[in-house]
Amino acid sequence: MSDRSDTIRPQSVRPCVLVIEDNQANAQLMDYLLRSYGFRTLMAGDGEAGVAIAVQQLPDLVLCDIQLPGIDGFEVARQLRGAEALQGVPLVALTALAMIGDEERILSRGFDGYVSKPIDPQHFVGSIRRYLQDQMPPDDEPPRSPSLPTTRVRPDHVATILAVDDIRLNLELKRGLLEPHGYEVLTAETMAEALALARARTPDLIISDVGMKFGDGFEFIAALKADPALAGIPVLFVSSTHWDVQARTRGLALGAARYLRRPMDSHLLLGEIRAVLDEHRHAGPRGEPPG
Repeated sequence: MSDRSDTIRPQSVRPCVLVIEDNQANAQLMDYLLRSYGFRTLMAGDGEAGVAIAVQQLPDLVLCDIQLPGIDGFEVARQLRGAEALQGVPLVALTALAMIGDEERILSRGFDGYVSKPIDPQHFVGSIRRYLQDQMPPDDEPPRSPSLPTTRVRPDHVATILAVDDIRLNLELKRGLLEPHGYEVLTAETMAEALALARARTPDLIISDVGMKFGDGFEFIAALKADPALAGIPVLFVSSTHWDVQARTRGLALGAARYLRRPMDSHLLLGEIRAVLDEHRHAGPRGEPPG
């Protein structure tokens, strides 16, 4: 019979975290954050799928929401604790701790600890790493995965990115992905706020949603291009809804440097950001050809 102790992981391989979460936005945020620090991830949208994946894939840690469709997090914990191959695997609950006694209940039902909701991008990965200290590479500093692109920026300059979206969680997703890779991230939830920040800070790149309540991304980029001080800032559109040929053609015709579909792999987004920044840098200040 095989046992987890029979397998020795090379020290260069990062631990694998299984995330069991039915809320897609929360799941994407955790996936982005973990992968940005080099962790491998497995994802499940309900308890039954999570148990099956855990038994088959043998992750190094299971992060499980309590309120799940079908079987809840407590039943997931019971089943995982009964699986011989998963003995010793840390099981961490995701919870808002809304009721008195919730913490004691979680710990008494098989969990080793918990991470509070809403997810705090600044502290989330550190919370997970505490449970995996003996499985981390010798250099315990959270590494940047060598497979992830890094920015090429002007000397003495950290690339500044303005993220524009009317959904705050989407902005936190981008912040959690970009900041660990050395970018300064500004965020705006309205077009007026975004234009004001762009004028005040002159970011190196703007990443904007297309379908927003305050006015769509097409209106926003038109306002940018109409302002001589902002017209040269490259814009990267990201959308999950406006993805037809007409919308993409319109966005690119208005001056967008890229038009990407969401959701997307974090490697892809980081690579596109690097490419746009490099193109803009080589084109000269504010997008003018070098001369």
